[in-house]
Amino acid sequence: SYNTIKEKYQLRSSTQLKNWVKKYKECGEITDTRGKNSGMKGIPNPLKGKRVHFNTVEEERDYYKAQVEYLKKQYPNL
Repeated sequence: SYNTIKEKYQLRSSTQLKNWVKKYKECGEITDTRGKNSGMKGIPNPLKGKRVHFNTVEEERDYYKAQVEYLKKQYPNL
């Protein structure tokens, strides 16, 4: 039972064990993501490190508007 396993491995909660079992059945594996930024999931930022020179203020504004829209699509939970 979950309680027996919980006590054997000194887990704090049998609910956590149930969640792990459920996740394992769905995915086939469980990876430890502690200490990692799980929100990024290894997606590189294509805008990082690129310098752009603008000829007009309007051009710069349009560029940043497009950048914001792109980031909203990539990271909808922010």
